[in-house]
Amino acid sequence: MTSLGFLYPGHSAEDDYPRIEQLLGADIRLDVIHTDIGEDAHRVDALLRMGAPERLAAGVGELRMAGAEAVVWACTSGSFVYGWDGAHEQVRALAREAGMPASSTSFAFTNALRELGLRRVAVAATYPDDVAELFAAFLRASGAEVTSTRGAGIITAAEVATWGEEEVLALATAADDETTEAVLLPDTALHTAAHLQTLEKTLGKPVLTANQVTVREALRLTDRRVNAPELGTLFTRQ
Repeated sequence: MTSLGFLYPGHSAEDDYPRIEQLLGADIRLDVIHTDIGEDAHRVDALLRMGAPERLAAGVGELRMAGAEAVVWACTSGSFVYGWDGAHEQVRALAREAGMPASSTSFAFTNALRELGLRRVAVAATYPDDVAELFAAFLRASGAEVTSTRGAGIITAAEVATWGEEEVLALATAADDETTEAVLLPDTALHTAAHLQTLEKTLGKPVLTANQVTVREALRLTDRRVNAPELGTLFTRQ
């Protein structure tokens, strides 16, 4: 049994994780621990507080007791908001505190792009434009080329969690263009696990979503590879 640990802020789309777990196989367990979200706001100051070391450290003990072999901070905005260098320090501090390999959803996206050999990407973000641009800047720092950035202007994770397939597909389609190799939806508050096949079929290219890449990152940290086509192109690479 491989136990993968996730620190997830508040309560929004965490039900993506048991859905994904069912598709991975009986020997992989996804343990989700909820961290204190503080103020629910896609605003830089609130996001910096949400990703503070003490908030992440508070959930580490539960993950150790659950037998987690790796931990991922399952929050994109609460990691890229620190910038490229700051996000690296965030996961280094988490690894020291947890005593196990650690990463975050922001790095999960950049590692997924490397895994797939993709560089030209479009960002379809639920965030306000200024926060969406910070994610685009993070991707550029990793070496990606961002062809377009579309923000939906949503302030709270609670509102994002109410979106269904129609809204998710509309946002992804609006951000896409013919030069883009992949479309990225960065919010872990967004339900996407059930929509990945529809997204990729409609757009005709890989679609990377926050909870999907977060799980893939935890698998990478534990040297596990799983073929699960229902979870999109990222999970069909051998």
